[in-house]
Amino acid sequence: MKLRLEGDIVTPQGVITGHLDIAHGRIAAVSGTPIDVSRAGEGGRSILLPGFIDTHVHGGGGRDTMEGGDAIATIARRHARHGTTALLATTMTAPVGEIEAALKALGPVCRQRGRQSARVLGVHLEGPYISPDRLGAQPAHAIPATLEEVQRLNEFAPIKVLTIAPEMVGHLALIGPLRDAGIRVQIGHSNGGYDDGVAALQAGAAGFTHLFNAMTGLHHREPGMVGAALAHGEHAELIPDLMHVHPGAIRVALRCIPGLFCVTDSTAAAGMPDGEYRLGEYTVQKCLGGVRLADGTLAGSALTMDQALRNLVQTVGLTLPEASRRVSTAAAEYLGLTDRGRLEAGAWADVVVMDAALNLRRVFVEGEEIDVVVDA
Repeated sequence: MKLRLEGDIVTPQGVITGHLDIAHGRIAAVSGTPIDVSRAGEGGRSILLPGFIDTHVHGGGGRDTMEGGDAIATIARRHARHGTTALLATTMTAPVGEIEAALKALGPVCRQRGRQSARVLGVHLEGPYISPDRLGAQPAHAIPATLEEVQRLNEFAPIKVLTIAPEMVGHLALIGPLRDAGIRVQIGHSNGGYDDGVAALQAGAAGFTHLFNAMTGLHHREPGMVGAALAHGEHAELIPDLMHVHPGAIRVALRCIPGLFCVTDSTAAAGMPDGEYRLGEYTVQKCLGGVRLADGTLAGSALTMDQALRNLVQTVGLTLPEASRRVSTAAAEYLGLTDRGRLEAGAWADVVVMDAALNLRRVFVEGEEIDVVVDA
């Protein structure tokens, strides 16, 4: 199928007004004339952006990754309707047998994209190799990692990202072998300090899991894990729902970490009305835009990536090209993907079409148009 999309095309360099041609699921050509970023969407023109890439997705559409079965199919469809064209299915800390069962269900979906769905690139294993003192909303099943166990889990579904607490016994020595196996090790849910973070980065850790959250904070005499990230990190996730991280702290992170990229940390509550939902073995409550445990602890989010983009532009104050980079291109670069996260010839036709107010209008995943709900 061949298709031409016209409008203002967002690139890392700026905005061009013109068209892109799609053929056989990929972008065949991009043509246009540069315009000022402030004119994007002017006169009713559509705004074309690279599809969003979310490396931290626990759920959506009322379903949770840890359910196994067909849950991930529902999750991938729901996030596609909000502009996410590729994602990592993210697990919860749980007994290893439950994680294994979830990965067995994820394996086939990683190999074959379903209709009307985002591409599931692989797995983000967030636990159980985290600190029992920094669980956040993770259940109390934290254990030390072994290389043999991670390798065995990786046989069920491809683990692309693994969160660990580097201060736990034996973890620092695992980082190099995991990196060499193609797994990006992220520092997170950690009670370690600045020196632990620096040591992990020197050992080959790639980034940080939901920066600022579930890690030791920055103090001028004890810089903590946050200080290690801001001083030395090249990559980190951040949740821009405006609840997990203050807009001012987001701007600090953007000044310090070149490859900062945004994630949703979304739960089953994403794309759903207020109410009770599952998060691993917990029941969580969605209310007033947030998701919390019974004690009030933030428990993931109800964020979708289209809202993340709007938050970055309308509240944090980023330009549209810079915001687009943080919800798409930077994550693609982090994962080593050269054919996603950019609108250029040869890349997959993962395209988000928005209006001047950044409301979602159309979504394409590998050239397939997704049925989205368009606001009146």
